[in-house]
Amino acid sequence: MSRFQVLSEADLARIHAAALRLLDRVGVLVDAPVVDLLARAGARVEGNRVRFPPRLVADALASAPARVQLYDGAGRLVVSLGGEKTCFNPGSCATRFLGPDGAVRESRAADLETLLALNNTLEHLPLQSTALVCHDVPRVVGDSYRLWVALGVSPKPVVTGAFSAEGLADMHELLVAAAGSAADLAARPRAVFDVCPSPPLKWAQPAAMNIVDAARAGLPLNFISMPMPGAASPVTLAGSLLQHTAENLSGLVLAQVARPGSPVIWGGAPVVFDMRHGTSALAAIEATMMGIAAAQMGAWHCLPTHTYAALSDAKVVDAQAGAETAPGAVLTVLAGVSLVSGPGLLEFALTQSLEKLVLDNAICGQALRLARGIRLDDEALAEDLLARLGPGGDFLADAHTRRHFRSEFDLPGPTLDRRDRRAWTEAGALGSWERAGEEVRARLAGVVQRRQGHHLEALDQAMAEVLRRRSLEPPAHFRALSA
Repeated sequence: MSRFQVLSEADLARIHAAALRLLDRVGVLVDAPVVDLLARAGARVEGNRVRFPPRLVADALASAPARVQLYDGAGRLVVSLGGEKTCFNPGSCATRFLGPDGAVRESRAADLETLLALNNTLEHLPLQSTALVCHDVPRVVGDSYRLWVALGVSPKPVVTGAFSAEGLADMHELLVAAAGSAADLAARPRAVFDVCPSPPLKWAQPAAMNIVDAARAGLPLNFISMPMPGAASPVTLAGSLLQHTAENLSGLVLAQVARPGSPVIWGGAPVVFDMRHGTSALAAIEATMMGIAAAQMGAWHCLPTHTYAALSDAKVVDAQAGAETAPGAVLTVLAGVSLVSGPGLLEFALTQSLEKLVLDNAICGQALRLARGIRLDDEALAEDLLARLGPGGDFLADAHTRRHFRSEFDLPGPTLDRRDRRAWTEAGALGSWERAGEEVRARLAGVVQRRQGHHLEALDQAMAEVLRRRSLEPPAHFRALSA
């Protein structure tokens, strides 16, 4: 299929040229000892202001690989990010959980475990994420603890992140334990690490150190630039895209200076600052436009791409949630964004919902089917079939139909109801929220919620060592899960 684009080739070249001038003349702030590393590579450093000559940027772009490959707990390749194929994963770092009773509360470790067990059953979400903040776990080990749960509960590759300078080392230790060795982890990465610049044009110390440490450890990085037009970036979409480009390029340089060939993803989470309410709308159509345009820029640089989409700013799973989620999923798939984070998210990415996650899985399946387009080989064109059956032929009973109907159609689960009214009424006349709840319960009933993996004992020992190093008693949930 032809791809959806919001920028022309000339537009991309113009933004890139402006970003090079901005990085050379203005630069970025880097609050970390890594400024010395950049200075030795050829950047101009004055205090914590770092300016990047165009040649340094060009060398970094030439060094970065065009694909990022991620593997599951058994060492099998799951996704190869790059090109035009899209992969969805649940949105990350929500602080609230929408329960089946419709009440919102602070998220807990048990909620994360349940969400990951559910995600294991979702066929259109090949990756997992550390999707929920665990408020019943000490904050100093929160990132490591969420990764420990994810690695033990789900075999899928994980989108995660460390939000302290010390946290990445602990998380790397967990990944090594789960992989069996540092060499096995480097050869078959199981996680990608989000790192976020502080808009505008600043890499705070934890993020800058995480870039260097992750690159040196061979861990793939995903740059989450967060333009907010009118509040944390220029109010024009073009100006915000320029800022997004400069922030991604500066992060790319730092990663390649730390270790040439480091795998990186050109990513972001554009939002629209709604000045009427003081809120940050991730599902606004302009946010989706910026995400697609930014992904175009990343692909123009021959890098895997990422954005946040297939989510909603609604507070409940209602018509607004569907009206915002579906266009985001469809447009990012048609645009060929490599990695799309967001399914399950509500309320400006603050809240996760199991019911929305299964609904979004169905929506993502529809979007992915659209991207596959219409097959036009001889078998699909079916000229011989039409000649054989002729006028009045019975296609329903023919072997050609049995061979192809499953591959031609996306057949969503019960969350997207396609029964006639009589069958729907006999089944209880349920709306989408009730049907989603039933599907959540059915999927979880069919899942044995036990921890899995080849190196569980080593993983548990590594987490216990992290807790000991931070002088913490193991939380109750750790004791329950590792028993």
